[in-house]
This record gives sequence, C-alpha cells and structure tokens, in this order.
Amino acid sequence: VFGGGHVVLPLLESEVVATGWVSPDTFLAGYGAAQAVPGPLFTFAAFLGAAMPTTPNGWVGGVVAVIAIFLPSFLLVIGAIPFWGRLRQNTRAQAALIGVNAAVVGLLLAAFYRPVWLSTIHGLPDLLGAAVAFLALSWLRCPPWLVVVLGGVVGAFLFSSVPLAVQLPQLTSIS
Repeated sequence: VFGGGHVVLPLLESEVVATGWVSPDTFLAGYGAAQAVPGPLFTFAAFLGAAMPTTPNGWVGGVVAVIAIFLPSFLLVIGAIPFWGRLRQNTRAQAALIGVNAAVVGLLLAAFYRPVWLSTIHGLPDLLGAAVAFLALSWLRCPPWLVVVLGGVVGAFLFSSVPLAVQLPQLTSIS
C-alpha cells in the first residue's frame, strides 16, 4: 500500500462504520489499540473482522478480514514482478507513481482528519496539546514514547476533575 496502512483508514471506516458492521467508538478503540503492537494494519483488520456482529465474525471473521485487506496488494505485486524492470525504466510509469504519491498524501490527510481529528480535537486545550506534541516530535526530535508519556501525565493533571492539591497527597500515599 502506498503510504502505509494509514492510507487505508478512511476506506476501512467508510466500509465498516457506514454499513453498521462496527460502531465509530469500536472502530477508534480498535485502531488505537492496534497502533500499540507490531503490524498495526494486520491487527486492526483482524480486530474489525472479529468485532463485526454479522457472520463471519470472531476468529474466522478476523482471518477473513486479514486475507481480504492484503490479497489485492499481494496479487498486484505478483502480477507486476515479471514487468518490474521495464516499469522502473518507463517514464510514464514513473509519472504515474508521482500522481499516486500525490493522491496518497490526500488519503493520509483524510485519515488524519476523519476519524482521528474529529474524534479528538474538541476545543482549544486539545488543539494546544496536539500542537505541542507535534512541535516536540518534529522540531525538538523527542522520542515518540516520551511525548506520549508526558502527554498522559500532563493530561491527567490538567483535565482531571479532581484538583491538583487533592491528587498529589494520594499519589504519595500509594508508595
């Protein structure tokens, strides 16, 4: 898949959420959980197949979903291998790939906007948190794990309904 698995996100959402196979909340929960493990697209496809209320579901649905998501690309690669040397030298094929890459940027933006942006950015505090995380990752070159951990700590203190003065004694009494 050009652009990685995230390019498929808006396509998956339109197929499984719009048809009612899974709810938007289940879709986002599965997508978020899949990002924490290696091979997130495999994992997410299996999750969606297993989570569907219609048959096939469960482990059979997971296997069917994984096969369905990867079979087209697999067949395309198998079909292109005999012509790969000529395709790499063909200027029209190279121009077509430039167009495909431009389309992938649009798909990635769509994947970022819906469902990720619409489900997470609800006001100025969310926007500021996203901007700070972006700056920490892109300009300060902080490791992603550190940005996630710090975001969780800051969020726990800033967005909790319990005042900070009440939280701190509870935290120290645990240890």
